[in-house]
Amino acid sequence: MPLVNTAEMFKKAYEGKYAIGAFNVNNMEIIQGIVAAANEEKSPLILQVSAGARKYANPIYLRKLVEAAIEDTNLPIALHLDHGESFEICKQCIDDGFSSVMFDGSALPFEENIRITRQVVEYAHAKGVSVEAELGKLAGVEDDVQVKAEDATYTDPDQAVEFVERTGVDSLAIAIGTSHGAYKFKGEPKLDFPRLEKISNLLPGYPLVLHGASSVLEEYVAMCNAFGGNIPGAKGVPEDMLAQASKLGVCKINVDTDLRLAMTAAIRKCLAENPNEFDPRKYLGPGRDAIKQVVQHKIKNVFNCSNRI
Repeated sequence: MPLVNTAEMFKKAYEGKYAIGAFNVNNMEIIQGIVAAANEEKSPLILQVSAGARKYANPIYLRKLVEAAIEDTNLPIALHLDHGESFEICKQCIDDGFSSVMFDGSALPFEENIRITRQVVEYAHAKGVSVEAELGKLAGVEDDVQVKAEDATYTDPDQAVEFVERTGVDSLAIAIGTSHGAYKFKGEPKLDFPRLEKISNLLPGYPLVLHGASSVLEEYVAMCNAFGGNIPGAKGVPEDMLAQASKLGVCKINVDTDLRLAMTAAIRKCLAENPNEFDPRKYLGPGRDAIKQVVQHKIKNVFNCSNRI
């Protein structure tokens, strides 16, 4: 099975009222852990490559690893560019074989965001590639995405309709209160579900996307800190809120921070308990197992995406 784009995935997810996990990847062990979980759960899967991953691992290496995962499992997998900052980067990833790209023009004026998104859509659709865009700004830090809390803006529902109609984009990332990174909320976490419901009602059948949706799982924060870390207690997005969002038109939910925390916690624990260990396989293996555990939990208990293929 070749790489797939997200169009048919999202159609089924919308009708079934579930979400597909979109997990950020940086190396072989992360890809193996994610794919092993999806294979056991019989779940479709989106693997994402961010700006940071492109710099660290080279998208060609990551694409070949994803192709190996498909050959090994025959899962329906989309390889997605996360937060593409220009038409040129989106074009390069399309030409390199990605099956889905995101152009992030959320920091641009509305008309400029529309213009470039439409340009990406026209190029991508001619190649059979799906396109995600973003309207509204999420606070927080993740790789090259940095937005101060005071600069964050929620997505305007009427603008969302105009944006989709004028660009022809396949899915839209919206801002309803999630945030990139581990330090999401000062007070109690809260998502703007009335706003989400309004957008979904104005765009019936249309797939929406949540970025910054890690839950910052407490057990992995505690494990990191138990073995030499100093990560402050952080409140992520409660998992019941993510499950609720998937019933209101959200078909793709991004996860990155939870994977980083889980892998780091497992590696720190291994090295703390075995300080003389110098075989990377002995500590990257537990990191891979932790990734699998987190992804399997998300697919089965949060996104309701098990047994969808």
